[in-house]
Amino acid sequence: MTTLDWIVLACTLLLIILYGVFRNRGSKDLEGYFLSNRSMPWYVILLSIMGTQASAVTFLAAPGQAYTDGMRFVQYYFGLPLAAIVICISFAPVFSRLKVYTAYEYLENRFDAKTRTFTSLLFLLQRGLSTGISIFAPSLILSVIFGWNIYLTNLVMGGLLIVYTVTGGAKAVAYTQQLQFFIIMIALFLAGYYMVHKLPEGMGFTDAITIGGKLGKFNIITTGFENGSFDWGDRYNIFSGIIGGFFLALSYFGTDQSQVGRYLTAKNLKESKMGLLMNGIVKVPMQFGILLLGVLVFAFYQFHKAPAFFNDYELKRLENSVHKNRLAELQETLHHIDEKKAALLGQYQQNSSNNAYFDEMSHLQDSMMIVRNSIKQLVKKNGGSDNDTNYIFLKFVIDYLPQGLVGLIIAVIFLASWGSIAAAVNSLASSTVIDIHKKYFTKARLGDYTYSQIYTIVWSLFCIGVAMFVSNWTSSLIEVVNILGSLFYGTILGVFLVAFYAKQVKGNAVFVAAIITEVVIILLFILNEYEKISLGFLWLNMVGAVMVYVLAVLLQKTVYNKTLLKG
Repeated sequence: MTTLDWIVLACTLLLIILYGVFRNRGSKDLEGYFLSNRSMPWYVILLSIMGTQASAVTFLAAPGQAYTDGMRFVQYYFGLPLAAIVICISFAPVFSRLKVYTAYEYLENRFDAKTRTFTSLLFLLQRGLSTGISIFAPSLILSVIFGWNIYLTNLVMGGLLIVYTVTGGAKAVAYTQQLQFFIIMIALFLAGYYMVHKLPEGMGFTDAITIGGKLGKFNIITTGFENGSFDWGDRYNIFSGIIGGFFLALSYFGTDQSQVGRYLTAKNLKESKMGLLMNGIVKVPMQFGILLLGVLVFAFYQFHKAPAFFNDYELKRLENSVHKNRLAELQETLHHIDEKKAALLGQYQQNSSNNAYFDEMSHLQDSMMIVRNSIKQLVKKNGGSDNDTNYIFLKFVIDYLPQGLVGLIIAVIFLASWGSIAAAVNSLASSTVIDIHKKYFTKARLGDYTYSQIYTIVWSLFCIGVAMFVSNWTSSLIEVVNILGSLFYGTILGVFLVAFYAKQVKGNAVFVAAIITEVVIILLFILNEYEKISLGFLWLNMVGAVMVYVLAVLLQKTVYNKTLLKG
């Protein structure tokens, strides 16, 4: 990066830190530290919810996801608006009326202590793992740009995380996310502008969309029936998005403390509902816009030579390995494909109304993908990670954006990371203090506020440890986060659905049902990973929620339940 980029990066991050310190003026007690004394208006709730969702993973990996797989990932969010309505009707009023600190407090009132503790532990495990990935994402940026060791970079980012979260609190997190969001949106808009601006003369936004669409990247709606019969292993289609996405969103926004904690800070129930409903409305077009950046990058690289592999570090290692001759052959093949593609695009520029060029373009694109997959196999043989999806947007930013804007985009990744990590660690600490510590360690000597800060540090260290193990994961980061959530969210949601809608079910029945279901979900995931079955991860959310509900009701009605599971 240039000196100007460093100045922009430093000033942007310093602005956020100073603003967070300025906003961190409140009571030093549990309600002030975790819930901002329940004083937030709806628009702060909205931006806080969106800021907690939109981690660095979102802005780093989502454009790459669209570049490689098209826009169909947006279907993942189609169930969110419906979920927001259900939460406003069933979840938020209960939490608001009971004045709970965490969602899991309600479960003890409804069932018993062990159900509350088990559900809270599932949340803590899932959120701790996901937050570790959110730490790794900005570490990835630093390691690529500066060539730092990724493990050392994780430690550096984790150290900043600890300072930021311990000295923060819910109020500082919420208001800081508000400023972060506006900076992020401005920076992404500028990045999109330059993607179009750097297209050849006479080519504009419409042409970029046309090229992306003709080459299969504008696949916003897919049915899962593309191969004749429904593909249950297809991760993103209209059915998995609306049904599976609905259950995932219902669990995430209705039972995940990192989100529940956001709208529990509202000054009243009306403000909570407004923030939730607006998020349901705004999130889909926002995510559409972020994915659209990936399509624009794809169109841009049709006119500019794309790297053989977007991870420069792995590519340089490959160039100096025993596979260098094979790599050179594949790069030469890519060069010939690029020449043919350039000739076709030149004809398209002269006569953009003729769509016949795209048939040949599509064949060339397929040939290019075969070559790139061969290069990925070489990277894997060389002991590296064959996934370069997470590097695509970053590579474009570094190579093509003007001075100053590169620093701002890098700052955006940090801001998104800080916002989501701070909120997540704050929720991990609140659940630990409220659901575990105060429940089982009543003779503790230190005050609640002190323990809140201690647990914030402990969870920060845990998340750093997780980040150390993510570095070689071969999936897109945004997929990793959502897969982890789907392993636990269905079970957690099922417990809450029983609590709200199956009044006859008691604590022991739902507790046993939840344990059985979680074991089944993990087994299904393992079987899917080993290709014994084909089941997209979004469906795990629905399977988990429905299974807990059905099992709990059946157990409550059995003779066994009547004699041994009463309570």
